[in-house]
Amino acid sequence: MAENANTQRTSDSGVSIWLDDLSRTRIESGNLQQLIAEKNVVGVTTNPSIFQKALHQVGPYDAQLKELGRVNVEDAVRELTTTDVRNATDIFREVAERSDFVDGRVSIEVDPRLAHNTEETEKQAEQLWAKVDRPNAMIKIPATLEGLPAITATLAKGISVNVTLIFSLERYEQVIDAFIEGMVQADQNGHDLKHMGSVASFFVSRVDSAVDKLLEANGSDEAKALEGKAAVANARLAYELFEKKFDTDSRWAELEAKGAHRQRPLWASTGTKNAAYSDCMYVDELVAPNVVNTMPEKTLDALADHGNGAPSIEGTYEESHRIMDQLADLGISIKEVTDKLEADGVASFIDSWSSVLEDVQAGIDRVNA
Repeated sequence: MAENANTQRTSDSGVSIWLDDLSRTRIESGNLQQLIAEKNVVGVTTNPSIFQKALHQVGPYDAQLKELGRVNVEDAVRELTTTDVRNATDIFREVAERSDFVDGRVSIEVDPRLAHNTEETEKQAEQLWAKVDRPNAMIKIPATLEGLPAITATLAKGISVNVTLIFSLERYEQVIDAFIEGMVQADQNGHDLKHMGSVASFFVSRVDSAVDKLLEANGSDEAKALEGKAAVANARLAYELFEKKFDTDSRWAELEAKGAHRQRPLWASTGTKNAAYSDCMYVDELVAPNVVNTMPEKTLDALADHGNGAPSIEGTYEESHRIMDQLADLGISIKEVTDKLEADGVASFIDSWSSVLEDVQAGIDRVNA
């Protein structure tokens, strides 16, 4: 089948479409290859919640679990997840080479229990990179305060990084600085910058979920008029920051001259959680050059069916700043909202990781009974 017109238009507008899902069934059935061919998918992101869903399935992982035997459950989880990521990177290898390793990336996250441990995060990032052993992999590191130095240190080793759980503009600016410093050190350490990659995963829909509750509690006409606007405005201002930082930082200009690629904003959490909003809202409203949008399959299908895909960020900064000012006037602190979202995001991934361990232990016990 031919490529889809709506996903093609989105790609032509500068958005790299990544799938926010991975499982062995998706890999072995040929579905992932099909999405590349038909819906312009050029990368994959995973997280503990995605692996929880995949590894909960009885069947697809049994053969490898039996082969592993009664190993430590932590080791088993790493073998299962890195095998899936390695196989997915092989499927995307042609995409990676065609895009000079800008796309064709598959991300795997460090243990979320390490989110506030810089040294252990750095150590595990290096271990995961070596375990997957593919140049188009990316290691996901959360953008906690403790994660920032680990991001720099990991990049300094020549390892590609997906920075995750970014909610605020303040933290995003710190992430960009950590990235640039990491690339400076990678250059000093003699690494080839041309094939290194990084994205900054800026979470979108969860901002509306949190802010809309506060607006509903306010109940005024002014508050009601702002429902469903905070997340897109926040993300558009992140793109404004992306342009400003990379266009004006002298250190980056030197790195770019050596072939380094900008750390692109990646719109994450783009599935619409409020049925009153368009199911393509967090795709169509955030179209611009040099961005990634990672989508659950339901959102990807909605885009393919009735999405727009035309550029939609340019010329919106003034309006976006105004929305943020109006929220502040209503007593809503975006900083308080995003601080809580970061903490909740880490906690949610830790819960998912605990479930992964339980499911895999059950699988080990079942196949070795």
